[in-house]
Amino acid sequence: MSQPSLINSSQPSTTKLPEQDFSLDLIAGDASPRKYYRVVMGPKATTPARSLIAVDAPSSEKTPEFLHVRRLLEDAFLRVPALIAADAEAGFLLLEDLGDEVLLPVLSDHSAGAWYAMALNMAGLLAAIPSATTGLAAYDASKLQQELDLFRDWFVPKLLGVAWTNELERCFGDLSESLIDNAIRQPQVVVHRDFHSRNLMVVRNGELAVIDFQDAVMGPITYDPVSLLKDCYVHWPRQQQLAWLLDHKRLMTEQGRLEPVDDATFVVWFDLMGMQRHIKVLGIFARLFLRDGKPGYLNDLPLVLAYVLQVTAIYAPSMDSVADFQNLLTQQIVPVCQKQAWYRSVTLT
Repeated sequence: MSQPSLINSSQPSTTKLPEQDFSLDLIAGDASPRKYYRVVMGPKATTPARSLIAVDAPSSEKTPEFLHVRRLLEDAFLRVPALIAADAEAGFLLLEDLGDEVLLPVLSDHSAGAWYAMALNMAGLLAAIPSATTGLAAYDASKLQQELDLFRDWFVPKLLGVAWTNELERCFGDLSESLIDNAIRQPQVVVHRDFHSRNLMVVRNGELAVIDFQDAVMGPITYDPVSLLKDCYVHWPRQQQLAWLLDHKRLMTEQGRLEPVDDATFVVWFDLMGMQRHIKVLGIFARLFLRDGKPGYLNDLPLVLAYVLQVTAIYAPSMDSVADFQNLLTQQIVPVCQKQAWYRSVTLT
């Protein structure tokens, strides 16, 4: 078919495409309301066939922010989809087609080390972007609390049907204060905010590209590493996680991207940052099922819950707020989880 009005709805700063026939096929999307289409431009006399990705996003999906962060990352030498055309007001993007291969299915015990070294190098490039030039919002206490509250609002009462009592509110408030304090005391750098194996694409020549970066903020330096190494979709032994993490820390320090900090402190930052993220994700996955009709994310809840339980077990002896939360979690929340159809026991090594 031929729809030049769609293809040519670009801002003056983007390239207008020639009017020509193309096919348009809906492809699998992500957790957002965005729709993705593969556009195959038919060959012409002097032009071979070309495949692109069209994105149709509602106003809630931060198209202007996507364009801003895409340029920021590209200028920092991160591999991102090339921009072909855009109409930010309409929520339309036309991007380079990076293919269909995300990092997750190519990971194995043999290959993970090399892939994660590459991915952590990308996180290091993000962290090296000068903060004064980013134009990004701060990942502040208010935003961190808003995310934690998804657990209170969606996971516990709506998915599990457990009443949110005054005792839970007090305990959760104390834990939230500890987790937020841990986050804001860290060096603040550019944070992708969803840096994991489904948002990293394996492209030509074994290169990694990053996608889904429109929510980037200035936030804690361990946020992206913990999103990657304690991935909600794949688990690695803790000893291996920490080896990768501390190699990353050493390189960041040597490159002047991180002021010297002892390993133990950095691991605490990492673990508690991960706890904040995973508590948030429990709420997000519950909301994706209940509000957005996406039941597939229920299958990922057991691993996310296991991450939370692992960190509570590690830090309960030294942190009262974690110990209190662990008690309520194991006594009131986990038993209800165990009765859910989605539940399975996950043992983390």
